[in-house]
Amino acid sequence: MISFIISLIALVVGYFIYGKIVEKAFGADEKITTPAIRLEDGVDFVPLPWWKIFLIQFLNIAGLGPIFGAIMGAMFGPAAFLWIVFGCIFAGAVHDYFTGMLSIRHDGASVPEIVGKYLGNGVRQFMRVFSVILLVLVGVVFVTGPAGLLAGLTPEKLDKTFWLYVIFAYYILATLVPIDALIGKVYPIFGICLLIMAVGVGGALIINGYQIPEIVPSNLINMHGKAATTPLFPVLFVTIACGAISGFHATQSPLMARCITNEKQGRGIFYGSMIAEGIVALIWAAAAMSFFGTGANDGVAKLNEAMAANGNNAAWAVNVICNSLLGKVGGALAILGVVACPITSGDTAFRSARLTIADAINYKQEKIKNRLIISIPLFVVGFALTKIDFNIIWRYFGWSNQALATVVLWASAVYLTHIKKSHWLASVPAAFMTAVSIAYIIVAPEGFGLPSSIGNIAGLIGMVAVYGVFLSNANKGKSINDSKAV
Repeated sequence: MISFIISLIALVVGYFIYGKIVEKAFGADEKITTPAIRLEDGVDFVPLPWWKIFLIQFLNIAGLGPIFGAIMGAMFGPAAFLWIVFGCIFAGAVHDYFTGMLSIRHDGASVPEIVGKYLGNGVRQFMRVFSVILLVLVGVVFVTGPAGLLAGLTPEKLDKTFWLYVIFAYYILATLVPIDALIGKVYPIFGICLLIMAVGVGGALIINGYQIPEIVPSNLINMHGKAATTPLFPVLFVTIACGAISGFHATQSPLMARCITNEKQGRGIFYGSMIAEGIVALIWAAAAMSFFGTGANDGVAKLNEAMAANGNNAAWAVNVICNSLLGKVGGALAILGVVACPITSGDTAFRSARLTIADAINYKQEKIKNRLIISIPLFVVGFALTKIDFNIIWRYFGWSNQALATVVLWASAVYLTHIKKSHWLASVPAAFMTAVSIAYIIVAPEGFGLPSSIGNIAGLIGMVAVYGVFLSNANKGKSINDSKAV
Protein backbone atom coordinates (compact mmCIF):
# COMPACT_ATOMS: atom_id res chain seq x y z
CA MET A 1 0.00 0.00 0.00
CA ILE A 2 2.83 2.42 0.87
CA SER A 3 4.44 2.03 -2.55
CA PHE A 4 1.09 2.64 -4.22
CA ILE A 5 0.51 5.90 -2.30
CA ILE A 6 4.06 7.10 -2.97
CA SER A 7 3.61 6.33 -6.68
CA LEU A 8 0.43 8.40 -6.82
CA ILE A 9 2.18 11.31 -5.11
CA ALA A 10 5.15 10.96 -7.48
CA LEU A 11 2.91 11.37 -10.52
CA VAL A 12 1.35 14.56 -9.13
CA VAL A 13 4.72 16.00 -8.10
CA GLY A 14 6.07 15.06 -11.53
CA TYR A 15 3.43 17.23 -13.16
CA PHE A 16 4.29 20.31 -11.11
CA ILE A 17 8.08 19.95 -11.25
CA TYR A 18 9.11 18.06 -14.37
CA GLY A 19 6.14 19.34 -16.34
CA LYS A 20 7.32 22.88 -15.63
CA ILE A 21 10.84 21.98 -16.79
CA VAL A 22 9.48 20.58 -20.05
CA GLU A 23 7.29 23.64 -20.60
CA LYS A 24 10.24 25.95 -20.04
CA ALA A 25 12.43 23.96 -22.44
CA PHE A 26 9.81 24.18 -25.17
CA GLY A 27 9.23 27.88 -24.59
CA ALA A 28 5.44 28.16 -24.38
CA ASP A 29 4.44 31.73 -25.16
CA GLU A 30 1.00 33.09 -24.28
CA LYS A 31 1.51 36.01 -26.69
CA ILE A 32 1.47 33.75 -29.76
CA THR A 33 -1.89 33.60 -31.54
CA THR A 34 -2.89 29.93 -31.75
CA PRO A 35 -4.32 28.17 -34.83
CA ALA A 36 -7.71 27.88 -33.11
CA ILE A 37 -8.04 31.65 -33.38
CA ARG A 38 -5.96 32.37 -36.46
CA LEU A 39 -7.36 29.56 -38.64
CA GLU A 40 -10.84 29.09 -37.15
CA ASP A 41 -13.05 27.23 -39.65
CA GLY A 42 -16.00 26.05 -37.53
CA VAL A 43 -15.17 22.36 -38.17
CA ASP A 44 -11.73 21.33 -36.84
CA PHE A 45 -10.24 24.67 -35.81
CA VAL A 46 -12.67 25.69 -33.07
CA PRO A 47 -11.73 27.58 -29.86
CA LEU A 48 -12.87 25.68 -26.75
CA PRO A 49 -12.54 26.27 -22.98
CA TRP A 50 -9.33 24.76 -21.55
CA TRP A 51 -11.18 22.48 -19.09
CA LYS A 52 -13.27 21.01 -21.87
CA ILE A 53 -10.16 20.45 -23.99
CA PHE A 54 -8.48 18.71 -21.06
CA LEU A 55 -11.37 16.27 -20.59
CA ILE A 56 -11.61 15.58 -24.33
CA GLN A 57 -7.85 15.05 -24.59
CA PHE A 58 -7.92 12.79 -21.53
CA LEU A 59 -10.69 10.64 -22.97
CA ASN A 60 -9.16 10.65 -26.47
CA ILE A 61 -5.83 9.29 -25.28
CA ALA A 62 -7.27 7.04 -22.59
CA GLY A 63 -10.26 5.02 -23.68
CA LEU A 64 -9.68 1.65 -22.06
CA GLY A 65 -5.93 1.71 -22.64
CA PRO A 66 -4.86 2.64 -19.09
CA ILE A 67 -7.34 0.08 -17.72
CA PHE A 68 -6.90 -2.97 -19.94
CA GLY A 69 -3.18 -2.40 -20.43
CA ALA A 70 -2.62 -1.87 -16.70
CA ILE A 71 -4.47 -5.08 -15.83
CA MET A 72 -2.44 -7.09 -18.34
CA GLY A 73 0.73 -5.37 -17.15
CA ALA A 74 -0.11 -6.10 -13.50
CA MET A 75 0.40 -9.78 -14.31
CA PHE A 76 4.14 -9.00 -14.31
CA GLY A 77 4.03 -7.71 -10.73
CA PRO A 78 5.05 -4.42 -9.04
CA ALA A 79 7.58 -3.68 -11.79
CA ALA A 80 4.50 -2.33 -13.56
CA PHE A 81 4.23 0.45 -10.96
CA LEU A 82 7.75 1.68 -11.78
CA TRP A 83 7.11 1.69 -15.52
CA ILE A 84 3.85 3.61 -15.11
CA VAL A 85 5.41 6.27 -12.87
CA PHE A 86 8.74 6.80 -14.61
CA GLY A 87 7.38 6.12 -18.08
CA CYS A 88 4.54 8.60 -17.60
CA ILE A 89 6.60 11.46 -16.13
CA PHE A 90 9.75 11.21 -18.23
CA ALA A 91 8.48 9.71 -21.49
CA GLY A 92 4.72 9.68 -22.06
CA ALA A 93 3.89 13.15 -20.79
CA VAL A 94 6.95 14.60 -22.55
CA HIS A 95 5.86 12.88 -25.77
CA ASP A 96 2.30 14.17 -25.51
CA TYR A 97 3.33 17.70 -24.60
CA PHE A 98 5.76 18.12 -27.47
CA THR A 99 3.35 16.60 -29.98
CA GLY A 100 0.57 18.98 -28.99
CA MET A 101 2.74 22.06 -28.72
CA LEU A 102 4.62 21.43 -31.97
CA SER A 103 1.26 21.00 -33.67
CA ILE A 104 0.20 24.41 -32.33
CA ARG A 105 3.42 25.95 -33.63
CA HIS A 106 2.83 24.40 -37.07
CA ASP A 107 -0.77 25.44 -37.74
CA GLY A 108 -2.35 22.39 -36.08
CA ALA A 109 -0.40 19.96 -38.28
CA SER A 110 -0.85 16.20 -37.94
CA VAL A 111 1.97 14.05 -36.60
CA PRO A 112 3.47 13.00 -39.99
CA GLU A 113 3.88 16.65 -40.99
CA ILE A 114 5.52 17.49 -37.66
CA VAL A 115 7.87 14.51 -37.80
CA GLY A 116 8.70 15.19 -41.43
CA LYS A 117 9.74 18.76 -40.69
CA TYR A 118 12.33 17.61 -38.16
CA LEU A 119 13.40 14.21 -39.51
CA GLY A 120 13.16 14.78 -43.25
CA ASN A 121 10.77 14.22 -46.13
CA GLY A 122 11.45 10.48 -46.37
CA VAL A 123 10.30 9.99 -42.80
CA ARG A 124 7.31 12.23 -43.49
CA GLN A 125 6.14 10.05 -46.38
CA PHE A 126 6.59 6.88 -44.35
CA MET A 127 4.78 8.31 -41.33
CA ARG A 128 1.83 9.41 -43.46
CA VAL A 129 1.17 5.80 -44.40
CA PHE A 130 2.20 4.34 -41.04
CA SER A 131 0.05 6.65 -38.91
CA VAL A 132 -3.07 6.22 -41.05
CA ILE A 133 -2.71 2.43 -40.82
CA LEU A 134 -2.25 2.69 -37.06
CA LEU A 135 -5.31 4.94 -36.70
CA VAL A 136 -7.51 2.58 -38.71
CA LEU A 137 -6.27 -0.33 -36.56
CA VAL A 138 -7.17 1.65 -33.44
CA GLY A 139 -10.65 2.32 -34.79
CA VAL A 140 -11.13 -1.39 -35.52
CA VAL A 141 -9.70 -2.50 -32.17
CA PHE A 142 -12.06 -0.13 -30.35
CA VAL A 143 -15.19 -1.21 -32.22
CA THR A 144 -14.90 -4.99 -32.16
CA GLY A 145 -14.82 -5.39 -28.37
CA PRO A 146 -17.77 -3.09 -27.58
CA ALA A 147 -19.83 -4.63 -30.39
CA GLY A 148 -19.31 -8.08 -28.93
CA LEU A 149 -20.23 -6.93 -25.43
CA LEU A 150 -23.38 -5.15 -26.61
CA ALA A 151 -24.41 -8.28 -28.50
CA GLY A 152 -24.22 -10.21 -25.25
CA LEU A 153 -26.35 -7.67 -23.39
CA THR A 154 -29.13 -7.32 -25.97
CA PRO A 155 -31.69 -9.67 -27.61
CA GLU A 156 -30.24 -12.39 -29.84
CA LYS A 157 -31.36 -10.74 -33.07
CA LEU A 158 -29.17 -7.75 -32.21
CA ASP A 159 -25.99 -9.66 -32.95
CA LYS A 160 -22.39 -8.45 -33.20
CA THR A 161 -22.77 -7.49 -36.86
CA PHE A 162 -25.75 -5.30 -36.03
CA TRP A 163 -23.78 -3.43 -33.40
CA LEU A 164 -20.81 -3.07 -35.74
CA TYR A 165 -23.07 -1.23 -38.15
CA VAL A 166 -24.45 0.96 -35.35
CA ILE A 167 -21.02 1.88 -34.01
CA PHE A 168 -19.65 2.57 -37.48
CA ALA A 169 -22.64 4.82 -38.18
CA TYR A 170 -21.75 6.78 -35.05
CA TYR A 171 -18.10 6.86 -36.14
CA ILE A 172 -19.09 8.42 -39.45
CA LEU A 173 -21.17 11.07 -37.71
CA ALA A 174 -18.48 11.94 -35.16
CA THR A 175 -15.80 12.07 -37.84
CA LEU A 176 -17.70 14.44 -40.12
CA VAL A 177 -19.48 16.96 -37.87
CA PRO A 178 -17.73 19.99 -36.31
CA ILE A 179 -15.68 19.02 -33.27
CA ASP A 180 -17.79 21.11 -30.91
CA ALA A 181 -21.10 19.67 -32.16
CA LEU A 182 -20.73 16.15 -30.71
CA ILE A 183 -17.26 15.50 -29.31
CA GLY A 184 -17.16 18.83 -27.51
CA LYS A 185 -20.49 18.15 -25.78
CA VAL A 186 -20.37 14.42 -24.99
CA TYR A 187 -16.72 13.63 -24.36
CA PRO A 188 -16.26 15.76 -21.25
CA ILE A 189 -19.07 13.77 -19.61
CA PHE A 190 -17.45 10.43 -20.43
CA GLY A 191 -14.08 11.79 -19.31
CA ILE A 192 -15.53 12.66 -15.91
CA CYS A 193 -17.10 9.17 -15.66
CA LEU A 194 -13.73 7.54 -16.36
CA LEU A 195 -12.10 9.63 -13.63
CA ILE A 196 -14.91 8.87 -11.16
CA MET A 197 -14.57 5.13 -11.81
CA ALA A 198 -10.81 5.26 -11.20
CA VAL A 199 -11.12 7.37 -8.04
CA GLY A 200 -13.85 5.06 -6.74
CA VAL A 201 -11.76 1.96 -7.28
CA GLY A 202 -8.67 3.58 -5.77
CA GLY A 203 -10.59 4.80 -2.75
CA ALA A 204 -12.12 1.36 -2.19
CA LEU A 205 -8.68 -0.25 -2.26
CA ILE A 206 -7.39 2.11 0.43
CA ILE A 207 -10.50 2.11 2.63
CA ASN A 208 -10.87 -1.68 2.54
CA GLY A 209 -7.18 -2.23 3.19
CA TYR A 210 -6.37 -4.37 0.19
CA GLN A 211 -2.88 -5.88 0.23
CA ILE A 212 -1.20 -4.07 -2.66
CA PRO A 213 2.30 -5.49 -3.32
CA GLU A 214 5.19 -3.22 -2.39
CA ILE A 215 8.01 -2.10 -4.67
CA VAL A 216 10.84 -4.01 -3.00
CA PRO A 217 13.76 -5.87 -4.65
CA SER A 218 12.21 -9.29 -4.07
CA ASN A 219 9.08 -8.20 -5.97
CA LEU A 220 10.87 -6.63 -8.92
CA ILE A 221 10.97 -9.87 -10.84
CA ASN A 222 8.89 -11.29 -13.66
CA MET A 223 5.77 -12.66 -11.91
CA HIS A 224 3.89 -13.38 -15.13
CA GLY A 225 2.21 -16.78 -15.28
CA LYS A 226 4.07 -17.46 -18.52
CA ALA A 227 7.36 -15.84 -17.54
CA ALA A 228 9.42 -18.28 -19.60
CA THR A 229 7.85 -17.10 -22.86
CA THR A 230 6.86 -13.56 -21.77
CA PRO A 231 10.02 -11.66 -20.75
CA LEU A 232 9.65 -8.60 -18.54
CA PHE A 233 11.75 -6.62 -21.02
CA PRO A 234 10.50 -5.65 -23.52
CA VAL A 235 6.96 -7.09 -23.22
CA LEU A 236 5.87 -5.10 -20.14
CA PHE A 237 6.87 -1.85 -21.88
CA VAL A 238 4.57 -2.60 -24.79
CA THR A 239 1.75 -4.13 -22.74
CA ILE A 240 1.37 -0.99 -20.62
CA ALA A 241 1.36 1.71 -23.28
CA CYS A 242 -1.43 4.24 -22.67
CA GLY A 243 -0.59 4.42 -18.97
CA ALA A 244 3.09 5.17 -19.60
CA ILE A 245 3.77 6.18 -23.22
CA SER A 246 1.72 5.63 -26.35
CA GLY A 247 2.27 6.72 -29.94
CA PHE A 248 -1.49 6.82 -30.45
CA HIS A 249 -1.53 9.96 -28.31
CA ALA A 250 0.59 11.72 -30.93
CA THR A 251 -2.26 11.30 -33.38
CA GLN A 252 -4.77 12.76 -30.94
CA SER A 253 -2.96 15.79 -29.57
CA PRO A 254 -3.21 17.74 -32.88
CA LEU A 255 -7.02 17.49 -32.63
CA MET A 256 -6.92 19.55 -29.46
CA ALA A 257 -4.02 21.70 -30.69
CA ARG A 258 -6.57 23.13 -33.13
CA CYS A 259 -8.82 24.18 -30.22
CA ILE A 260 -6.40 25.72 -27.70
CA THR A 261 -6.49 29.51 -27.35
CA ASN A 262 -3.33 30.02 -25.26
CA GLU A 263 -0.02 28.13 -25.41
CA LYS A 264 0.26 28.28 -21.62
CA GLN A 265 -2.73 25.90 -21.46
CA GLY A 266 -0.57 23.22 -23.06
CA ARG A 267 1.06 21.89 -19.90
CA GLY A 268 -2.25 21.28 -18.19
CA ILE A 269 -3.90 19.82 -21.27
CA PHE A 270 -1.16 17.67 -22.81
CA TYR A 271 1.27 16.92 -19.97
CA GLY A 272 -1.55 16.96 -17.41
CA SER A 273 -3.89 14.59 -19.22
CA MET A 274 -1.05 12.06 -19.54
CA ILE A 275 -0.38 12.31 -15.81
CA ALA A 276 -4.11 11.79 -15.18
CA GLU A 277 -4.00 8.72 -17.40
CA GLY A 278 -0.98 7.45 -15.47
CA ILE A 279 -2.95 7.79 -12.24
CA VAL A 280 -5.81 5.78 -13.75
CA ALA A 281 -3.36 3.09 -14.90
CA LEU A 282 -1.68 2.98 -11.49
CA ILE A 283 -5.01 2.51 -9.72
CA TRP A 284 -6.08 -0.32 -12.03
CA ALA A 285 -2.70 -2.04 -11.80
CA ALA A 286 -2.98 -1.91 -8.00
CA ALA A 287 -6.55 -3.21 -8.11
CA ALA A 288 -5.58 -6.10 -10.36
CA MET A 289 -2.60 -7.06 -8.17
CA SER A 290 -4.59 -7.06 -4.94
CA PHE A 291 -8.25 -7.87 -5.69
CA PHE A 292 -7.88 -11.57 -6.44
CA GLY A 293 -5.43 -12.30 -3.62
CA THR A 294 -6.29 -14.24 -0.49
CA GLY A 295 -3.12 -13.40 1.42
CA ALA A 296 -0.52 -10.69 1.79
CA ASN A 297 1.72 -11.71 -1.10
CA ASP A 298 -0.29 -13.86 -3.49
CA GLY A 299 -2.27 -11.17 -5.34
CA VAL A 300 -0.25 -11.27 -8.56
CA ALA A 301 -0.23 -15.08 -8.68
CA LYS A 302 -3.99 -15.19 -8.16
CA LEU A 303 -4.45 -12.54 -10.83
CA ASN A 304 -2.55 -14.68 -13.32
CA GLU A 305 -4.67 -17.69 -12.40
CA ALA A 306 -7.94 -15.76 -12.73
CA MET A 307 -6.96 -14.23 -16.05
CA ALA A 308 -5.87 -17.61 -17.46
CA ALA A 309 -9.17 -19.15 -16.40
CA ASN A 310 -11.10 -16.39 -18.18
CA GLY A 311 -9.19 -16.22 -21.44
CA ASN A 312 -6.99 -13.27 -20.35
CA ASN A 313 -10.08 -11.11 -20.80
CA ALA A 314 -9.37 -7.74 -19.17
CA ALA A 315 -13.01 -6.69 -19.67
CA TRP A 316 -14.05 -9.57 -17.41
CA ALA A 317 -11.65 -8.34 -14.71
CA VAL A 318 -12.98 -4.78 -14.97
CA ASN A 319 -16.55 -5.99 -14.57
CA VAL A 320 -15.75 -8.19 -11.55
CA ILE A 321 -13.66 -5.57 -9.77
CA CYS A 322 -16.14 -2.72 -10.33
CA ASN A 323 -19.16 -4.77 -9.26
CA SER A 324 -17.39 -5.96 -6.12
CA LEU A 325 -15.80 -2.68 -5.05
CA LEU A 326 -18.47 -0.21 -6.19
CA GLY A 327 -21.69 -2.28 -6.17
CA LYS A 328 -24.45 -1.62 -8.70
CA VAL A 329 -23.05 1.80 -9.50
CA GLY A 330 -19.72 0.19 -10.21
CA GLY A 331 -21.34 -2.35 -12.50
CA ALA A 332 -23.01 0.42 -14.46
CA LEU A 333 -19.75 2.34 -14.72
CA ALA A 334 -17.95 -0.81 -15.82
CA ILE A 335 -20.40 -1.34 -18.67
CA LEU A 336 -20.21 2.35 -19.56
CA GLY A 337 -16.43 2.20 -19.59
CA VAL A 338 -16.07 -1.04 -21.51
CA VAL A 339 -18.56 0.12 -24.13
CA ALA A 340 -18.35 3.91 -24.35
CA CYS A 341 -14.68 4.63 -23.70
CA PRO A 342 -13.21 2.55 -26.53
CA ILE A 343 -15.86 3.84 -28.92
CA THR A 344 -14.92 7.43 -28.13
CA SER A 345 -11.25 6.66 -28.79
CA GLY A 346 -12.17 4.85 -31.99
CA ASP A 347 -14.11 7.71 -33.51
CA THR A 348 -11.35 10.24 -32.85
CA ALA A 349 -8.92 7.77 -34.42
CA PHE A 350 -10.90 7.92 -37.66
CA ARG A 351 -11.23 11.69 -37.36
CA SER A 352 -7.48 11.99 -36.95
CA ALA A 353 -6.95 9.68 -39.95
CA ARG A 354 -9.14 12.01 -42.03
CA LEU A 355 -7.12 15.04 -40.98
CA THR A 356 -3.80 13.26 -41.51
CA ILE A 357 -4.72 12.47 -45.10
CA ALA A 358 -6.13 15.95 -45.64
CA ASP A 359 -2.92 17.54 -44.35
CA ALA A 360 -0.81 15.29 -46.56
CA ILE A 361 -2.61 16.29 -49.76
CA ASN A 362 -3.47 19.83 -48.61
CA TYR A 363 -7.19 19.14 -49.01
CA LYS A 364 -9.31 21.66 -47.11
CA GLN A 365 -12.01 20.18 -44.87
CA GLU A 366 -14.54 22.98 -44.44
CA LYS A 367 -16.95 21.39 -46.96
CA ILE A 368 -18.81 18.21 -45.99
CA LYS A 369 -18.18 16.82 -49.48
CA ASN A 370 -14.43 16.98 -48.93
CA ARG A 371 -14.74 15.22 -45.59
CA LEU A 372 -16.83 12.45 -47.14
CA ILE A 373 -14.37 11.85 -49.97
CA ILE A 374 -11.64 11.01 -47.45
CA SER A 375 -13.75 9.35 -44.75
CA ILE A 376 -15.80 6.82 -46.74
CA PRO A 377 -12.80 4.78 -47.99
CA LEU A 378 -11.38 4.76 -44.45
CA PHE A 379 -14.59 3.30 -43.03
CA VAL A 380 -14.85 0.70 -45.78
CA VAL A 381 -11.34 -0.54 -44.99
CA GLY A 382 -12.01 -0.38 -41.26
CA PHE A 383 -15.20 -2.41 -41.50
CA ALA A 384 -13.44 -5.05 -43.62
CA LEU A 385 -10.77 -5.40 -40.92
CA THR A 386 -13.40 -6.27 -38.31
CA LYS A 387 -13.62 -9.68 -40.01
CA ILE A 388 -10.03 -10.46 -39.01
CA ASP A 389 -9.19 -12.11 -35.67
CA PHE A 390 -9.17 -9.35 -33.02
CA ASN A 391 -6.09 -10.77 -31.25
CA ILE A 392 -4.00 -10.57 -34.43
CA ILE A 393 -4.90 -6.91 -34.97
CA TRP A 394 -4.21 -6.06 -31.32
CA ARG A 395 -0.74 -7.63 -31.34
CA TYR A 396 0.40 -5.62 -34.34
CA PHE A 397 -1.20 -2.49 -32.95
CA GLY A 398 0.83 -2.82 -29.73
CA TRP A 399 4.22 -2.74 -31.45
CA SER A 400 3.19 -0.11 -34.03
CA ASN A 401 1.98 2.10 -31.21
CA GLN A 402 5.32 2.17 -29.39
CA ALA A 403 7.30 2.49 -32.63
CA LEU A 404 5.35 5.65 -33.44
CA ALA A 405 6.04 7.07 -29.98
CA THR A 406 9.75 6.44 -30.52
CA VAL A 407 9.80 8.37 -33.81
CA VAL A 408 7.91 11.30 -32.28
CA LEU A 409 10.35 11.53 -29.37
CA TRP A 410 13.30 11.65 -31.78
CA ALA A 411 11.58 14.45 -33.70
CA SER A 412 11.11 16.31 -30.41
CA ALA A 413 14.79 15.86 -29.58
CA VAL A 414 15.78 17.34 -32.97
CA TYR A 415 13.47 20.28 -32.30
CA LEU A 416 15.20 20.94 -28.98
CA THR A 417 18.61 20.95 -30.64
CA HIS A 418 17.28 23.37 -33.24
CA ILE A 419 16.21 25.89 -30.59
CA LYS A 420 19.49 25.24 -28.74
CA LYS A 421 17.91 23.68 -25.65
CA SER A 422 18.95 20.49 -23.86
CA HIS A 423 17.74 17.54 -25.94
CA TRP A 424 18.01 15.02 -23.09
CA LEU A 425 14.39 15.57 -22.12
CA ALA A 426 13.37 13.83 -25.35
CA SER A 427 16.46 11.96 -26.57
CA VAL A 428 16.88 9.77 -23.47
CA PRO A 429 13.31 8.37 -23.53
CA ALA A 430 13.60 8.15 -27.33
CA ALA A 431 16.70 5.99 -26.99
CA PHE A 432 15.03 3.75 -24.41
CA MET A 433 11.93 3.30 -26.57
CA THR A 434 14.16 2.51 -29.54
CA ALA A 435 15.59 -0.42 -27.58
CA VAL A 436 12.08 -1.50 -26.53
CA SER A 437 10.66 -1.39 -30.06
CA ILE A 438 13.55 -3.27 -31.64
CA ALA A 439 13.73 -5.90 -28.90
CA TYR A 440 9.98 -6.48 -28.98
CA ILE A 441 9.74 -7.13 -32.71
CA ILE A 442 12.65 -9.58 -32.37
CA VAL A 443 11.11 -11.65 -29.53
CA ALA A 444 7.35 -11.27 -30.07
CA PRO A 445 5.34 -14.09 -31.72
CA GLU A 446 4.03 -11.61 -34.30
CA GLY A 447 7.65 -10.64 -35.00
CA PHE A 448 10.62 -12.98 -35.38
CA GLY A 449 9.94 -15.05 -32.25
CA LEU A 450 13.62 -15.26 -31.29
CA PRO A 451 15.00 -15.71 -27.73
CA SER A 452 14.87 -12.64 -25.48
CA SER A 453 18.67 -12.60 -25.16
CA ILE A 454 18.97 -11.96 -28.89
CA GLY A 455 16.21 -9.36 -28.77
CA ASN A 456 17.86 -7.49 -25.90
CA ILE A 457 21.22 -7.39 -27.65
CA ALA A 458 19.61 -6.23 -30.88
CA GLY A 459 17.68 -3.54 -28.96
CA LEU A 460 20.86 -2.30 -27.28
CA ILE A 461 22.82 -2.19 -30.54
CA GLY A 462 19.97 -0.41 -32.32
CA MET A 463 19.63 2.12 -29.52
CA VAL A 464 23.35 2.93 -29.53
CA ALA A 465 23.43 3.20 -33.32
CA VAL A 466 20.45 5.56 -33.58
CA TYR A 467 21.65 7.65 -30.65
CA GLY A 468 25.07 7.89 -32.25
CA VAL A 469 23.58 9.24 -35.49
CA PHE A 470 21.44 11.70 -33.56
CA LEU A 471 24.38 13.01 -31.47
CA SER A 472 26.56 13.27 -34.55
CA ASN A 473 23.99 15.48 -36.27
CA ALA A 474 23.37 17.49 -33.09
CA ASN A 475 27.10 18.12 -32.51
CA LYS A 476 27.57 19.24 -36.10
CA GLY A 477 24.81 21.77 -35.58
CA LYS A 478 22.84 20.64 -38.60
CA SER A 479 19.61 22.42 -39.34
CA ILE A 480 16.18 20.80 -39.28
CA ASN A 481 16.18 20.00 -42.97
CA ASP A 482 19.65 18.43 -42.74
CA SER A 483 18.56 16.00 -40.03
CA LYS A 484 17.26 13.37 -42.40
CA ALA A 485 19.62 10.70 -41.17
CA VAL A 486 18.16 10.51 -37.70
